[in-house]
Formats: sequence, C-alpha cells, structure tokens
Amino acid sequence: MSAGTVAVVVTEEIGVPSWDLYELSIPCTVFGKPQPDLADPWYDLRLCGTGEPEDGSAGGAGLALRTPYGLDDLVGADTVVVPSVPDPCVEEGRPLPPALIDALRRAYDAGARMVSLCTGAFALAEAGLLDGRRATAHWMHTAQLAARYPKVRVDDSVLYVDDGDVLTSAGLTAGLDLCLHLVRRDLGAHVANQLARRMVVPAHRPGGQAQFVDLSVPAADDEGLAPVLAWARARLDQPLTVEDLAERAALSPRTFYRRLQAATGTTPLQWLLDQRLARAQSLLESTDLPVEKIGELSGLGTANNLRHHFLKRVGVSPSDYRRAFPRTAPEATLAG
Repeated sequence: MSAGTVAVVVTEEIGVPSWDLYELSIPCTVFGKPQPDLADPWYDLRLCGTGEPEDGSAGGAGLALRTPYGLDDLVGADTVVVPSVPDPCVEEGRPLPPALIDALRRAYDAGARMVSLCTGAFALAEAGLLDGRRATAHWMHTAQLAARYPKVRVDDSVLYVDDGDVLTSAGLTAGLDLCLHLVRRDLGAHVANQLARRMVVPAHRPGGQAQFVDLSVPAADDEGLAPVLAWARARLDQPLTVEDLAERAALSPRTFYRRLQAATGTTPLQWLLDQRLARAQSLLESTDLPVEKIGELSGLGTANNLRHHFLKRVGVSPSDYRRAFPRTAPEATLAG
C-alpha cells in the first residue's frame, strides 16, 4: 500500500476566509504530519495556490500568504483535494479562476484521485468531474449545488460519498471523516484507527449529515399559512390530519395541500412528520426524558415508532442522537 502525493488547492487569489481555514487544516493535519511508526513513507503533502508560487514561502506543509506550489503541481499528484471555495462563489455565483478549473481537469485526466470537502464540490462540478455521479456537500449548500449543476446526483443525507476516483464530503468535520476514509483505503484500517485515536476523534461516525439538518425550518414561507402551522406545532402531541389543518386554515383540503407543498416543498403529512421529528430531536437534546415519553410528546406514539422514523429520516437511533448532542444545560422536566 502506498500513500503517495496529496495536492491541496488553496484559493489565494479569491481569498481564504478565516472560517474556511478549518477545511484547509483538515487535509494538512491528516496528510501533512509524518507518522513513521504507522506507515513509512507517509503522504507527501503539497499546498498548491491559485496564484504564482513564492520561493520564500514556508516549505513542506507550511502555510503562508503564498504557497510553495502552484496549479501546475496538481497534475501528477496521486490525490487532489479542494477543501472549499469562497462564499461568493457559492452564494453569488462568482466564477472560480479558469486556471483552477483547467488544472483540475488536467489532474483528473492524468489519473489523480479527486476529492472535495464541503463547498469544494462546486469546483469539481464546475470542472465537469461530478457529471452523472453521486456527490454531496454541506447540507446548507446542497440545494444550490443541485440547481446549478443538474447533471450531478446530489445526496444531502450522507457524510461523504466514495465514487471510486472522485470523492466528496459534507461540511466541516465531515471532511475529517472523508480524509480518514482515504487513509483507511490507502494504508488499511489499523493505520486509520490509530491516527483517529491520536486526533481524539471517532474512526467512523454512525449515520449521515441528515442528523444535523434542522428539520423544523421550511423551504419557504406562506404568510397565510403561518398561523395554522404555528397552531399545529403547538399540538404535535395530539392526533392531527390534513382535514384538521385545512379546516383551521379555512381552506379545502385540496387547496391546503397545494399551498403547503408550494410553501415547504413537501406534503402535509410529510411536513407533520418532519415537525414531530424536529420536536423529538429538541427533546432528546434538552431533556433526560425516556424515549417512550419523547415518542408520546412528539406525536410519534410508541418508542418503536419513534426509532423507526428516526432511523429512516435522521440516519441514527434516538439513543445515538442523544449521545451526539448531549444536554449542556439543565431544563425543567416537562409535565406530561
């Protein structure tokens, strides 16, 4: 097994906001620090900037305003990582440097394994490397990715996607999950597990990013429906039907169905289920109530029904979710 060269893109010309340094630091931490007792040789990490290389930059894995390698160094690398792209390129459609897109294509054509973390998927998509492939990004940006690049099969429920020679991850810490997965592929499970222990992180996290999505936030608002939706949220522990909601809104069930779907992108029954799951998530995070009581208060009924829907929609069991989001402040026990 060989580790090989890892080239990491640094979008210097556009600027790297401080909050994007987290994604940039992940491959530097995983691939840049030699671990001779685990594997020798380790990875050869190269930071490749979109500007001109600067001879005075820190060598090796060091980061300066200018990197010691340029875009041409992406070609010939075994693995190319795009940690993220700046917010204006995602939110405003600001173009990425044409030289970067060209270098990504040339690196792929030369046989490099292509990897994106978080919004780095936008760069791979712009280069056409995600066409016809399943891919992911941070759940807050997957809708934009899907709309801008309709040839990409965007999956917003997973932490990362391994499509062989092209891999994509969700945002922030999911990038660490993917980098450890790459180590596992290259150097074996033992090396990846030991490296994860040294980084004090799980070697593998259960579930996908669906467990981090805020299910209570609708895709859009319809001011006319706001009162009835608030009324329903206050009564999630009670039996509710589409007819009940339509009557409260003074609409026919058919009209209510159409307007709610236009406002939220989902059906009334699915909206109710999402609200019940969001309520269950909140109770799991903020109380020590047993799962049975949470199923009752959220309107999901029995503990088994709660587990079934939680696993299907969130990707983990209620118990695993509670462990991932432990209660940090005391809260009064809910009466019931």
